[in-house]
Amino acid sequence: MRIGVPRYIVVGLAALFSSYHIVLAVYSLQFGYADRPGPVIAAIVLYAAATVVALLPVGGSRMPVWMAGFAVAATLALPLLVSSVLDPQRFGGNGYATWYVAAVGTLLTIVATRGRAGFAWTGIAFLGVQTILWGGPAALGPLGVIGSASWVGVSHIITNALSKALRDSRRFAVAEREATEWQAAQEAHLNERQFRLGQTSIMALPMLQRIRQSAGELTAAERAECLHLEGAIRDEIRGRKLLDDGVRRQVMLARRRGTIVTLLDEGGIDDLEEVELARVLEQLAEALRTSRADKLIARTVPEGSDVAVTVVGLRSGDERAAMLGQEEGEDEVELWLEIPRQVL
Repeated sequence: MRIGVPRYIVVGLAALFSSYHIVLAVYSLQFGYADRPGPVIAAIVLYAAATVVALLPVGGSRMPVWMAGFAVAATLALPLLVSSVLDPQRFGGNGYATWYVAAVGTLLTIVATRGRAGFAWTGIAFLGVQTILWGGPAALGPLGVIGSASWVGVSHIITNALSKALRDSRRFAVAEREATEWQAAQEAHLNERQFRLGQTSIMALPMLQRIRQSAGELTAAERAECLHLEGAIRDEIRGRKLLDDGVRRQVMLARRRGTIVTLLDEGGIDDLEEVELARVLEQLAEALRTSRADKLIARTVPEGSDVAVTVVGLRSGDERAAMLGQEEGEDEVELWLEIPRQVL
């Protein structure tokens, strides 16, 4: 949740403060400081237009280059227009007639606040040079050039600080999200390992106890059963979601019949709902039960396909034909089954 001052309030305050300089400019015309009112009126209109453009909600918080360029161009023209009709040697000063200095500072502060500090400092530099050439170095303080530069400086510092804080908060949010995802992944891996270890213990414990009791002296049938258990443990690692109690039972029965069974889960069914997954595994168990192939391979299909699992059963060819180099010695497809993700 972001908590802050609404944009319209900030824009409204900036517009109100900028309007104050226009009021001062109009008010100064009554005292006759300017030799001709025309340049002052043109400066007022230009300043009002530049302020409106600078406050337009265009480009987000960082104003476009063209907008910043227009604002700076206006700040370059204001001092030239107004000072051209003022006398820098007037006794007692020009009063509010030098309103343009504060106006330039305000407009450039808006530019700096909206992320274009380089343009703002360019305008301040020109204002300082123009003031020195017009009224001398001593005029920088009384006319308010130093104050205008201070506004831009404070705005620049605050804008940079807020931008850095925003970048840091986004970086911290990304780091927090990554840490949360990493923790969730680790917990999932831990739960998966614990589950697989539990399944392995259930399958292997009776045989391990038998090996201990017989001091390693096993019959041929028991040694074959050890190989079947090894394959079952391997299934727990590679088969993952292709396994449930029904599939485990049919895989073991198939191996005891002499069938070579391979289960490969590559993550293609991780997104299936429990009901759909149960249906897929039920069809897989039925295929393992009814097939009489010598080799059975069940593999998940990547996401995006209508098929969830493919089952291929191969039957070895005649060994004598294979020895003679005949094609009949090659494996034949005994089963080809595609189990859909969803039942239409």
